[in-house]
Amino acid sequence: MIPYGRQDINQADIDAVIEVLCSDFLTQGPKVPLFEKTILEYCHAKHAVAVSSATSALHLACLALGLGKGDWLWTTPITFVASANCGLYCGAEVDFVDIDPRTYNISPQALEAKLIKAEKVKALPKVVVVVHLCGQPCDMESISQLSRKYGFRIIEDASHAIGGKYKGEPIGNCHYSDITVFSFHPVKIITTAEGGMALTNDRELSAKMELLRSHGITRDVELMTQAPDGPWYYQQIDLGFNYRMTDLQAALGISQFTRLDRYVEQRHELAQCYNEELKSLPITLPWQHLDSYSGLHLYVVRLQRDELSKTHREIFEALRAAGVGVNLHYIPVHTQPYYREKGFHAGDFPEAEAYYEEAISLPLYPGLSHEQQESVISVLKENLK
Repeated sequence: MIPYGRQDINQADIDAVIEVLCSDFLTQGPKVPLFEKTILEYCHAKHAVAVSSATSALHLACLALGLGKGDWLWTTPITFVASANCGLYCGAEVDFVDIDPRTYNISPQALEAKLIKAEKVKALPKVVVVVHLCGQPCDMESISQLSRKYGFRIIEDASHAIGGKYKGEPIGNCHYSDITVFSFHPVKIITTAEGGMALTNDRELSAKMELLRSHGITRDVELMTQAPDGPWYYQQIDLGFNYRMTDLQAALGISQFTRLDRYVEQRHELAQCYNEELKSLPITLPWQHLDSYSGLHLYVVRLQRDELSKTHREIFEALRAAGVGVNLHYIPVHTQPYYREKGFHAGDFPEAEAYYEEAISLPLYPGLSHEQQESVISVLKENLK
């Protein structure tokens, strides 16, 4: 089976992890701050907090922004559930904004229309989580302008997008947002096995996330309520979590990072081949905004169902039966049973639901060989004749 995504591990990665295994530090050591510094310098941001996953980074980001009971978090329905769940973890309410039919990202026009209505009933969001789906950045300039007008904070869920650019600048610089979150899951662009990172240009937000990632415990005397009893002393000054990244993970991330730009280039080369080979088929190919350079975590096509005799499911199952491990990113969050119980219904976000009925993610990763990609293309053409 050709998977839709796969990590690339080489000898340098293995050696980096072995070096840590032979060192004095397996959990918190020098590799974690070095990994943070590496990503900061690449993204041109000021502060970074490495954590155990992008989900934990989203949670910490919401807490740092003061999200809590009585507040609203808005996000897109076309994302992994973590982009919404992070608001619920904080006791806030969650709502969604429909997607743009070309980029599949949150629609600035739909967002503005929803904000106008919410302002009238005094139910504006405190936080909007925008998701750079497939690696293509959202229209951050428009969303940032809306945030200034309506007073909400912005979290960029850039789990798919490290290595990409918006208006010629690296995603992660937080120029249009308060916090940007990356994922380093194995199918993402670079991996630390599990792991994530939150970037910000705000020192106070960074300090809050750093405190909360490790149980709310500090050894900083200036933050303590009394003088320390001795050199062993620490205080828990907030309710935090064990969201730390290990030195083992960070070492892998540092090694992987050396190939980041090449990985993204290879993804673009593979995508260009798909674009050329599939352009005559009854599918809609990915559209890239001129302001963006996508990290291309995913290559999603949409079936033009009116021109096909097979259903979405039949085509999906046929591809998998032929050894092509396609996937679907994502099931609209508001249609999940947990969210239906909160009052969401089919039809609430029609563009997102139309996308779900047509989308298929094709295999795309640096290790995908020419022969494997030709096999994917051949199987797709056979089933879309």
